[in-house]
Amino acid sequence: MSLNNFYFKDFSFFSLWTFLLFSALSVWTPVQGEVLVIGSNLPIIAAPGDDVILPCHLEPTFDVQGLTVEWSKPDLKPDPSDRLSRVEYVHLYRDRQEVPDMKMASYFRRTELFMDDMKHGNISLKILNVSEEDNGRYRCFIPKLQSRVKAAVVELVVDPNVAKTSTMAPLHPRNFQTPDPQDTTPTNAGRSRVAVVIAVVTLLLVLTLAGFAAYFSHFSETKSKKQTNTNILFLLVPSD
Repeated sequence: MSLNNFYFKDFSFFSLWTFLLFSALSVWTPVQGEVLVIGSNLPIIAAPGDDVILPCHLEPTFDVQGLTVEWSKPDLKPDPSDRLSRVEYVHLYRDRQEVPDMKMASYFRRTELFMDDMKHGNISLKILNVSEEDNGRYRCFIPKLQSRVKAAVVELVVDPNVAKTSTMAPLHPRNFQTPDPQDTTPTNAGRSRVAVVIAVVTLLLVLTLAGFAAYFSHFSETKSKKQTNTNILFLLVPSD
């Protein structure tokens, strides 16, 4: 193998690892300015008869008045024995108004959004007069939002052992963020993506170090063989 070919292959090897490293970083680096749907990583606890707010908002602030907002219970499934059955919405906002025809009967006239605050990205859901039947996970979803994080989940726990209160959860909690196991993209986007970036970078660094170790080992071995071949050739050439 000629010296030029040897260095060309080594340069190609180094370039490949550099390309892989920067490609991974470009894929996993969070998109600057991306709007995220934020829920709550703590359950909302209430007593029967309470009025509650399930917090959900967008960060940074984003006007959603012209978008569709869906609130549903992701754990509810259609009746397999009824081909026409469907899982209706807890609350559906479309074309700048509520769509009551697509709403579950048990939530009729019991849910509402904060219409004036939607221009600031607040899509929290108010539920009146909750009961134990309202227990469960609620999913807020903006299907046409240009984001990788379009949904969040809030859990409601209605406990008869909790004293009835007249207060409700805050409208704009800054630390509420709950992942939905059924979503392909976690809603805990900030911390999750940072953790993924760190893991990917760490893995690539380990692989890169391993690659350089293999490269230098190959280089040393090749150099040793070339030196050995040179010595043998020197011994075989007759002296004058």
